[in-house]
Amino acid sequence: MSTIRIASIQLNSQTDIDANLAIITHAIGDAVTHGARLIVLPENACVMGRQSELADRFDEICQFYQSLAKTHGVHILAGTLPCPTRPNGTAVAHDKVRQVSLLIDDTGTIKARYDKIHLFRATVDDATGNYDEGKTFEAGDKLVVADCTIDGVAVGIGMMICFDVRFPALAQRLRQMGADIITVPAAFTYQTGKAHWQLLLQARALDSQCLVVGSAQGGSHHIGSSTRETWGHSLVVDASGKVIVDSGTTDIGADGYAVVYAEFDSAKQTKIRQVMPIFDCHRLGA
Repeated sequence: MSTIRIASIQLNSQTDIDANLAIITHAIGDAVTHGARLIVLPENACVMGRQSELADRFDEICQFYQSLAKTHGVHILAGTLPCPTRPNGTAVAHDKVRQVSLLIDDTGTIKARYDKIHLFRATVDDATGNYDEGKTFEAGDKLVVADCTIDGVAVGIGMMICFDVRFPALAQRLRQMGADIITVPAAFTYQTGKAHWQLLLQARALDSQCLVVGSAQGGSHHIGSSTRETWGHSLVVDASGKVIVDSGTTDIGADGYAVVYAEFDSAKQTKIRQVMPIFDCHRLGA
């Protein structure tokens, strides 16, 4: 057997961390009952806003995800978490944090950590207007591909976060490092998501000839006196650029989440790469 069942979860996370954790617990349990072996959560899964409050609970939240992965015997891509330290253990300077994505294996072990490299900075025609993640986050500088065995299938999982998906070279380098699947937890704004989200995921799948899993926030997020709108539409794209599944909506269900499922077929992906061997003639510099 050369397939892995993947679940991409869509959330509408708010500012109550514990309420969000309860929804995440139910969503993961639901995905497991539907046979998912790799479960991908969106950016800011545990909270929208209040990053410093969540950063103070970083170790606790890691253990929360580790317990879920071990209990259910699945791999979990834990969206993102604000981390007050760098991978080498040193503190992040200037009262900032790192936006990190963690891959946890089916034994509850943290398999890989990726620190977001490209921080979102843009002017968007919405209620927020100007976005600048550099005010809150310190950028990472290292690409990550995790070698995993899921349901007996050896697979390399390349890790991105949200704004990273706009940079083709990142996806190409992940493929060169051995990626078969690329995960993209995100919280795209409604306006930029409507215009670009699906196109970008399809483009990165074509660039890398990898299966791309986009897990997104969707709907209205009430942060203090302000409201932020995100696009949703969690989806999965195969190595030929075909959308396999799309939640098809910004909204979520009454349970506070939506889940879409797709199969990673390693034999099919190998064939796609063989009939169009673009990495035999394209080499990026070191």
